[in-house]
Amino acid sequence: MTGAETDFAPLTARAVLLGERIDTAGLERRDALSTMPLAFRVGDQAVAVVFRYGVVVLIGLDPLAEDEALRGIAPRVVGPFPIREEEAVRLAPGREERIDPEGVVRIADRSPARLLIVADALAKSAALAHDERQVSQVFDALEPWSRDLATRGRAPGGRRAMIRMIGSALLVEHRVSGRVAVGEKPDLLWDRPDLERLYARLETEYELDERAEVLNRKLRLIGQTARLMTDLIDTERSLRLEAAVVILIVAEIALTLFQIARG
Repeated sequence: MTGAETDFAPLTARAVLLGERIDTAGLERRDALSTMPLAFRVGDQAVAVVFRYGVVVLIGLDPLAEDEALRGIAPRVVGPFPIREEEAVRLAPGREERIDPEGVVRIADRSPARLLIVADALAKSAALAHDERQVSQVFDALEPWSRDLATRGRAPGGRRAMIRMIGSALLVEHRVSGRVAVGEKPDLLWDRPDLERLYARLETEYELDERAEVLNRKLRLIGQTARLMTDLIDTERSLRLEAAVVILIVAEIALTLFQIARG
């Protein structure tokens, strides 16, 4: 990058969550700007950053070029999502690196290092948005179940419905927990501590730590609810077995008394 790039035309950075993960094997190239995450130029000025947890960040591309780049990466997506989560931000030059009230991110230059920092925060925000939506769907399903349990004293929908709900809760807990290490800072900051302030401002702007903490609390609650539902199923099964044993004992006593009476 040249020094002239401290004065550049505003550009758009867009993060797109494509699926569960992206297989980057074979995408490596000699002119790569970074290997973890994989980043490379698209054309003369634009940059694409590929995160293994399923997000691609495209910087400086027009919509047609974005679609072409995403089509090229699509065959490497594992577990593609039917609905793609997106996050976009406008980047512009500025002596003081900050986020304007309008949401424009001011950066000192468009060097690969700064673009990677922006891409990291944007990718995490897109992944969090998807996870938040998934967890909310499970909460929407659990709420009427919890309400009926509190008001009627028994689980609604029967055993099969409970098992399906347990499966949904555990699936979301498995997919979301640990998929994206939001709390971990980019490895780039070890070599470029001068970019710590830029990352901290982006982290604050997208509320990454706060959203991750809320998400983890909800996941813990989902896990506890799934275990409670499992315990309820086990309890109901035990009660049915106990009732069957009591019926057999009573039947045996009645049969014995009947035989004594006849004898």
